Amino acid sequence: MNAGNEITGLYEKISHARHCVGLTGAGVSTLSGIRDFRGKNGLYNEMDAEKIFDIRYFEKDPAFYYQKAGSFIYNIDEKEPSVVHTVLGDLEALGFVKALITQNIDLLHTKGGSKKVIEIHGSPKIHYCMHCSGIRMPFDEAAALVKAGKFPICPKCGRILKPAITFFGENLPIDALNEAVKEAQEADLMLILGTSLTVNPAASLPGYTLRNGGDIIIVNNMPTPMDDAAILHFEDLGEVFEGLRQVMEKA
Repeated sequence: MNAGNEITGLYEKISHARHCVGLTGAGVSTLSGIRDFRGKNGLYNEMDAEKIFDIRYFEKDPAFYYQKAGSFIYNIDEKEPSVVHTVLGDLEALGFVKALITQNIDLLHTKGGSKKVIEIHGSPKIHYCMHCSGIRMPFDEAAALVKAGKFPICPKCGRILKPAITFFGENLPIDALNEAVKEAQEADLMLILGTSLTVNPAASLPGYTLRNGGDIIIVNNMPTPMDDAAILHFEDLGEVFEGLRQVMEKA
């Protein structure tokens, strides 16, 4: 089977699925110029990187997070969705993809047109006070302050606000996690995109689909523990989704 036929076959699998769900990781966003965490040039290779997202360090010195994460988190509004983001948005609009479960915290799935996005590692779209209830600041407002060398401050107590990203030492957002499990169980097809499935709970989600008789398709440039279970496997995300875009234009 040639590459064109394989992409057409992929589109047919997606379009004929009863309940197709996407599971995405950092590889989707590196196409938009966003650095991943654990890759060869990932953020965790830098000094103090893990401290940036450690709740213990944030509680001691929240300014440290904003000083270190400024260029990583607070310029994501300047990034544009990749072909993967936009095609997934189009597939949802067509009714083919029912939900996206993402490990990413860059908001690009929403920017790419997807409506049902389950962010299992939280999201910076809201900043909140850890001490005062009801205090919320949207990402755009917080980002403008950080870019100006300032911090988002609680108007009640004067403390620095925290983004609703799940830091190390914090529990994952239970509502998002429960919704992700529900979608994985419901799926008769899961697209695993840009993740090596090495970190739980995301790594466990394909198992729910498989145990309920569903199929998985993997597009990732590194091996995953689920490769042998996939009915289709591709490596180049950009190439595959550009091919999907072309197939969709002709459909």
